[in-house]
Amino acid sequence: MLFDTHLHLDLFTDPKKLIEAIEKQKIYTIAVTNLPQVFLNTQKLCEGLKYIRPALGYHPELAFKFSNQFDLFLELIDQTRYIGEIGLDNQRKTIEDFTSQKKIFENIISVCRERKDKILTVHSRRAEKEVVSIIGNNFPGKVILHWYSGSLNYLENALSYGYYFSVNSAMSQSKNGINIIKNIPLNRLLLESDSPFIGVDKNSVEPYDMKSIIANISNIKQLSTSEINTALNQNFKTLVL
Repeated sequence: MLFDTHLHLDLFTDPKKLIEAIEKQKIYTIAVTNLPQVFLNTQKLCEGLKYIRPALGYHPELAFKFSNQFDLFLELIDQTRYIGEIGLDNQRKTIEDFTSQKKIFENIISVCRERKDKILTVHSRRAEKEVVSIIGNNFPGKVILHWYSGSLNYLENALSYGYYFSVNSAMSQSKNGINIIKNIPLNRLLLESDSPFIGVDKNSVEPYDMKSIIANISNIKQLSTSEINTALNQNFKTLVL
């Protein structure tokens, strides 16, 4: 079994060809979106599919500019179990921008906590402390920190709160990413492509080769690909139960 917890389906030039490839190769996929209005189109693309599920997103780098879409987010939240891409980004952001992000993110977490069954895929660049603090401990759904790049201290906090971490090709080949993967227990690891941002260009019709990430994790963890694959599959099954 192969899976991808973070794919931007709507950002491909020809998403329908990509859908055909994913369905043919049976890759369980979470198709994240960057704004509530984008979710509507992705939801239509995913109708009747077995392996792809649409996620309702509100990307932190768009939250300030499109803060008026929160009402739409609330209207759509009960149409999917998957929420993402959401989170915070404090890389070269103004105080006004980051403050707006936090307000929206806090509101998203609040309404997701009420629903109790949501699976979140969360962006946390240069804002790991705030993200972990806002989600907190005992969140009644599931939390995936996508492409985590922060300190090991906040990683330990997130692990103690039961969060998962999705890793991609770029992480598995960078010095910081390798160090982070080494410090994530095998039972908290998940896979992601974050395509088309990495791994696959917008004109490609082939889904990302998740097997290469598994091979890289195998080298990092010094375990067989079979052991890694078995653990990752179990993690994904636990995630979506």
